[in-house]
Amino acid sequence: MNFFSIKNFNLKKKVMIIAEMSGNHDHSLSRAIKIIKEAKKSGADAIKLQTYTPDTITLNSNKKDFIMNHLEKNSLWSKYKNFYQIYKKAYTPWDWHKKLFQEAKKNKILIFSSPFDETAVDFLEKLKCPAYKIASPEITHIPLIEKVAKTKKPILISTGLSKESDIVLALKTVRKFHNKIILMKCCTSYPAINRDANLNNLIYFKKQFKVLTGYSDHTNHDSITPIIAVSLGARVIEKHFNLGDGKKTIDHFFSLNPTQFQKLVKNIRIAEEAMGLKEYKLSPSALKNFKGRRSIYVSEDVMKNEIFTNKNLKVVRPGYGRHPKMLKLYLGQKSRKSYKKGDRFI
Repeated sequence: MNFFSIKNFNLKKKVMIIAEMSGNHDHSLSRAIKIIKEAKKSGADAIKLQTYTPDTITLNSNKKDFIMNHLEKNSLWSKYKNFYQIYKKAYTPWDWHKKLFQEAKKNKILIFSSPFDETAVDFLEKLKCPAYKIASPEITHIPLIEKVAKTKKPILISTGLSKESDIVLALKTVRKFHNKIILMKCCTSYPAINRDANLNNLIYFKKQFKVLTGYSDHTNHDSITPIIAVSLGARVIEKHFNLGDGKKTIDHFFSLNPTQFQKLVKNIRIAEEAMGLKEYKLSPSALKNFKGRRSIYVSEDVMKNEIFTNKNLKVVRPGYGRHPKMLKLYLGQKSRKSYKKGDRFI
């Protein structure tokens, strides 16, 4: 497996936890800045933006193809008539980006973005964006993936809307230029339900595609599915982040507030610590108690030339004597010296 770093964050050493801002800024720059600050306080390693405009992602059309009739009737997004309207509500103004990158640097939190077209990549390159994420719907946008791959920067590829053939093509495209890839398991449903998470796919991704894996979580849970993902090898966890002020932003219904996010970070850190080493090795705490195991001790006084029996030799705690597997070799043999009860048999 090819481990690498995103800027100064080493993915081999610990799991990267990303706070996705998305449209939770609600078109307020001051709110966007506050989200960065609160994400940092909550323990996030990175903040992620989305870089597009309504015109770079869709057409302003009311023709049938552009109407959002694929949504459930109870969806909180169903009030938006077409794709253009929802993206107009959710997009992050490009003239904010420089300020947000500066704010992230000031707060010592990594920042990067999901570009949705080639012009966004050119724009983000000027800001020295350290990594890029390909959003689920862009998995077939090979010109975009190739443009990002040419930067030779780490690339996170979301698989929420991918056939396996799409993944193969995307990976082939990136690998023409580099192999700093994280394949993100994702369920592109908002919120996602448990049975659609399919987290065992993380094992398949790692084995089939020889890549690092991650998980972009859209469930309503604080940390259950991300912890499972970490236990299955995910090196990146992404979760939508919002301020806990009750404001109903476009993604509020599947985002975590600062308190919830802090709990998520804490639980992930506990999980990765508990997972420990991949090779079998006793922990330092176990080594301290190593002699609590059993060994052979003299259980009755034994004179020289006396026969060893199950009465005068026993396998007991602690473990300073001979290994218990040796007991049957000595039973019935003559003692070469005298022993006192409680002597180690060595």
